[in-house]
Parts: sequence; C-alpha cells; structure tokens
Amino acid sequence: MSPTNPPAAVTAVGLSKVYGSGDVAVHALRGVDVSFAAGRFTAIMGPSGSGKSTLMHLLAGLDEASSGRVLLGETDLSQLDDKRLTLLRRERVGFVFQSFNLLPMYTAEQNITLPCELAGTAVDRAWFDELVGILGLTERLGHRPSELSGGQQQRVAIARALITRPDVVFADEPTGNLDSRAGAEVLSFLRTCVRELGQTIVMVTHDPAAAAYAERVVLLADGTLAGEISDPTPDSVLAGLDALRGAEVAR
Repeated sequence: MSPTNPPAAVTAVGLSKVYGSGDVAVHALRGVDVSFAAGRFTAIMGPSGSGKSTLMHLLAGLDEASSGRVLLGETDLSQLDDKRLTLLRRERVGFVFQSFNLLPMYTAEQNITLPCELAGTAVDRAWFDELVGILGLTERLGHRPSELSGGQQQRVAIARALITRPDVVFADEPTGNLDSRAGAEVLSFLRTCVRELGQTIVMVTHDPAAAAYAERVVLLADGTLAGEISDPTPDSVLAGLDALRGAEVAR
C-alpha cells in the first residue's frame, strides 16, 4: 500500500439509519458509502440535521444501523454482540467530546490513564510521557479539572482518548465549549497527533475554521454523502456549505 493511498481505518457501506416508523419515520442516513483513511485527519460537516452526528455514532459503534455495515479495519461491527462491541470501543476507539467528560475528583494524570485502569492493563509510561509532552501537560498532571483551563481540560481529554493507542479517535465538536484561541490550540494538537503519532481522527464540526485543520472534509446533506473537499481552507469549506444550503433552497 503506497503512502498516498493508506488503508481505511473505518468504512461505512450502504449505511442507513431510520428513527421511528411509518408516517413519522425520520431517515437520518440514507445509504452512505464512505471510508476514512488510517493516519489521516478527516472532518465531517453539513447543515443542521444532515446526519453528521448519526454517522459518527454509527461509525464508533455507539448506535446500531438500520441497514448497511460499519467496518473498523476488517471488523464488521454488525457481527458483534454487546459484550464484544463494548470491548472493541474500549480497546480500539477513542472519544473526545465537546463537554470534556473528565472526572472532577481525579487529577489530570488519573483522568488520562482511566481507560487503562478500566481495562485492567498497564500504562505504557513511554507512550504516556510522549503524549503529555506533545500536548503540553507535563506540568499539569497533578491538577484536577477545576484547576485547569478549558483548553487544558480538552487536551487532557485528548490524551485520555489516545492512551490506549486506538485505531480511530472520534471527536464530536471538540472546540464547541472553547474560545477561539483555546480552540485553535486544541485543533493544532489534534493535527500534531495525526502528523507525529500517526493517529486517525474523525471530527464532527459545524465550524469551517475548525474543519480547515483537517486534511479532508466529508460533506453530508439530508443523510446522504454530498461531496468532499481535499486540503480544505476556511473559505473552501464555507463555499461547500453554502452550495449545500443553496441546493436545499432550490429543492
């Protein structure tokens, strides 16, 4: 496999999700086929209600598809029972949320190593030291969340997501609760994790400036794949979103 054509870390095949039934059925996703390359930073964008969060939840094994498949590497999530799906999420998937989701009584170090504690596995100290060094947390490890800024808390959450060396990290509006400076800092760290650590990151965002930190933007509209943007800039992402909204109005 050439460096310009890396394998897929996670793939959606004919993915559909319907909430409800009959006249009140809501088609959140309609037959989506898309793959996310390993070692790359991809953003998912689209108008409100386009299916962004639904797609991420299905890719991450947090929700079950109505039809179609999700492949994490070569593992078909639809073939796993609840126990094996829980283990897969713990061992092979990382999560970064808008609300940080740190435990307030734990120090930064304890929050970072929590996934290892839950899994009953030893912390790779060399990997831990590399992560906290890259994320600028070395001097903050003994602090509790209330003693950290929002940007520092989100960096702790990123380190926690990466500590188990997951196949994919899913980031759901990771800068939504941060000011522009802290948000830019966090996005820079996510990009560094991809470039220097080879991490795969899939991020849902509504912010064109945030999406421009990614290497590729996947666009959704009305639950379907509506295009993509390579090497995005804030202007190119904004133009892509405007085109989607214009198409909605035209319909």
